[in-house]
Amino acid sequence: MIRKALKNDLLLIKNITEACTQHLIEQEIFQWNQDYPSLAVFKKDIEEEALYVYEKKNEILGCIMFSKEKDPLYNQIEWLTQDDQNLYVHRLAVHPESQKQGIARKLMDFVERFALQNDIESIRLDTFSQNPRNIRFYEARGYKNLGDVYFVNQSQDPFHCFEKVLKRI
Repeated sequence: MIRKALKNDLLLIKNITEACTQHLIEQEIFQWNQDYPSLAVFKKDIEEEALYVYEKKNEILGCIMFSKEKDPLYNQIEWLTQDDQNLYVHRLAVHPESQKQGIARKLMDFVERFALQNDIESIRLDTFSQNPRNIRFYEARGYKNLGDVYFVNQSQDPFHCFEKVLKRI
């Protein structure tokens, strides 16, 4: 089941992303760190009702954030669509013990369905350039790589920006 995250989910969500961070570091993928994603970021996501969790048998196994808010860093990307009808996806995480069970796919299906139901034209996101599994995941879903941005507090390596057009005007 996918539902909006609640305030009392905060520590569980942070534990999931900490486990993901450690799992990625063990694979020498330095995508997240002790500073990002932070409790403050997740708290803001919850307050804005932009964070969702995947729950199975009353256990939170993953999360995803999406909103219409565009990071100013994305202004340097030449997107496929205009800026007024887009969703931006951030902080997709599935606990390492629950990965490879289709949870990330279900979370992205949820976002895409939400977008279509709300007349959103496209979905935009970024993923770490040194994470080949994530890159393949988004490309297989029809997302197009449109260029790179740098989050200097996370990594000196770029993040690829992807967009998937959901409907044509």
